[in-house]
Amino acid sequence: MNTHKSEKLFEEAKKFIPGGVNSPVRAFKSVGGTPRFIARGNGSKIYDVDGNEYIDYIGSWGPHLFGHNPGFITSALLKAFENGTSFGAPTEIEVEMAKLISELVPSVEMVRMVNSGTEATMSAIRAARGFTEKEKIIKFEGCYHGHGDFFLIKAGSGALTFGVPTSPGVTKKNAADTLVADFNDINSVKKIIEENKGEIAAIIIEAIAGNMGTVSASDSFIKQLRILCDEEKIVLIFDEVMTGFRVAKGGAQEVLGVTPDISTFGKIIGGGLPVGAYGGKKEIMQIVSPSGPVYQAGTLSGNPLAMNAGFAALSYIKNNPEIYLELEEKSSYLENGMREAMKYAGKNFWINRAGSMMTLFFTSEEVNSYEAAVKSDTSLYGKFFHEMLNRGVYLPPAQYEAFFVSTAHTKEDLDKTINAAKESFLEL
Repeated sequence: MNTHKSEKLFEEAKKFIPGGVNSPVRAFKSVGGTPRFIARGNGSKIYDVDGNEYIDYIGSWGPHLFGHNPGFITSALLKAFENGTSFGAPTEIEVEMAKLISELVPSVEMVRMVNSGTEATMSAIRAARGFTEKEKIIKFEGCYHGHGDFFLIKAGSGALTFGVPTSPGVTKKNAADTLVADFNDINSVKKIIEENKGEIAAIIIEAIAGNMGTVSASDSFIKQLRILCDEEKIVLIFDEVMTGFRVAKGGAQEVLGVTPDISTFGKIIGGGLPVGAYGGKKEIMQIVSPSGPVYQAGTLSGNPLAMNAGFAALSYIKNNPEIYLELEEKSSYLENGMREAMKYAGKNFWINRAGSMMTLFFTSEEVNSYEAAVKSDTSLYGKFFHEMLNRGVYLPPAQYEAFFVSTAHTKEDLDKTINAAKESFLEL
């Protein structure tokens, strides 16, 4: 496989961009080798600058539910371009988008658009603090909620991959206000609440985590968490940036049957453009400026390009709810195929899947927590990643990330992937 142009571009990039990339995991640091510089994407495939074709399971880290460059989103964008890219004033599409999100996710009575998942989670925490007039928050080990200061305490995703559970540059005061509980362990939450009685503003969780790999909250844990928050008057925030409209039309809260007070979104709601949103109970959201005293603003929030692309994506979901059955069939087929490939090669690794999100953990033990996830053999994952890449399959270049299946993946794509996995497992 020729990678000459990618290698040259990476050397050039490192002179001008920290680490040569604008987001850490792209650098292939945890798997080794040279990152591929992508020239274009179409359907289930991406093509690098050297002309290599890959079946893509990153999908821009989740947004591409329908594959790359779907016609109905491209058309919506072209139409929006004709009228102007940004006004810094209200537009009709923002109202339509807010109504549609509320319709698809019933817990969202009001919603505020922002520009990224990080912005959404930071703003949700600020709203919860303003509403409760308390300062401390609880997050869970291995859950990643973007790179806001108070989230980078035992975080997942890139922070986990790069071994920086608490990032330099985060102040001790910020760290002191963030209390870390164990995922799927309700007693660890009860203990923290007891030790900080009346001081907890919010609990934030990826109810189906995607940033320590795919790990779902257990039924009893998430239901007890809801009860605890009600009893202690704590705002429960579901980070659905990854799971929103991905694991189901109504996200993780629909799958798990638990209603949060605030939800955060990103990825799919922008149809591939930069976007974020937070929304929930009207009584909490009305505390946000200008209707309330909690300040949050953004020049490009609700910009027409992201809104039109997102509205096209969510409208398609609303009008074609059967896509989730299709995604389940395809994802289940891939999961079972990977299990058969492992069996064929005499391997026994752990697979977790939630709808069209899946992670292959290089450990034989069940993975239901951060502690279990980090037992994975990351160097072995790196070898597997490159074996698959050389066979034209692009997986996440990090153990602690999810594979994403799209409606664009064909049976032929899935069979090629399963065969590539069979050969790759044999090489380990």
